[in-house]
Amino acid sequence: MMDALLPALEAMRKAMEGGGNVAAILDGGAAAAHAGMLATIPMQARKGRASYLGGRSIGHQDPGATSAWLLLKAAAETWHP
Repeated sequence: MMDALLPALEAMRKAMEGGGNVAAILDGGAAAAHAGMLATIPMQARKGRASYLGGRSIGHQDPGATSAWLLLKAAAETWHP
């Protein structure tokens, strides 16, 4: 989850400091979380249930990062008319 949440937090902080409205802040967070989620695909899972797979986890996006992105995506979509 942290692979998606940390970049999202940083992007949201920058958007907020730049004077962005809630929709813009959430959009930036969701986009950064999506990039963070995709960055987990080549990684080997070291935490959570996927860590039991060892090297077989490489090539699959992290489920925790995916759920974090989906939560931020839903929040961002909620703020758009």
